[in-house]
Amino acid sequence: MTLPSRRLSRPLFKGVAIGCAVLVLPALIAGFVVWPRSPLNLGEDGNMAKSELSKHWAAGDVVAVVRHAERCDRSDAACLGEADGITHDGSQMASRIGEGFKTLGMANTDVITSPATRTMQTGQFMFGAASQTQQWLWNCDRKTLLQDAIAHKQPHRNLVLVGHSDCISKLEAQMDYEHAAASEYGTAFFIRVHHHIKPSALGIINPEDWDAALKR
Repeated sequence: MTLPSRRLSRPLFKGVAIGCAVLVLPALIAGFVVWPRSPLNLGEDGNMAKSELSKHWAAGDVVAVVRHAERCDRSDAACLGEADGITHDGSQMASRIGEGFKTLGMANTDVITSPATRTMQTGQFMFGAASQTQQWLWNCDRKTLLQDAIAHKQPHRNLVLVGHSDCISKLEAQMDYEHAAASEYGTAFFIRVHHHIKPSALGIINPEDWDAALKR
């Protein structure tokens, strides 16, 4: 009995491979659709202009959520003061982030912080004054966080929320970025909020990217 040669099996193998590719490619594309990337990085070339953040900020249509600076109890760096607060390096980072926000303009902007020591200290070093605190920004309820933020935003006034990484993650999930990369200390997530228009994510600025973002 003569066995089939390998040469004769190649067309069959090729056909199977093509068939698999036809089936797998749409699945991969669908995977990208249901697995959103992180919000736009506004520090990268062209993204600041693409987002129109400056325009929406000038109109008072933005909610920005900022993660607190480096926390003392999870670092070997020198503490600023209380153990549940931020580090000395974190206070300098917060000041630099605050300068970025001041460049955007703070005339029509309100600030709310979580009541945690680390968020209150971050807010003080960002803006040089004590900010209003709200318990809901500490709890960061996944189902209501975006609605809570919108409820505390005044018309034609931006709102800066100094909170926690968990707050940013939950807001990103509500904005269909459920699998976004974890935020860094000092990361700011910007959302456009305008009446009669569904809130939309404008992007993020990591603390080291403020200069690059504002220059563009």
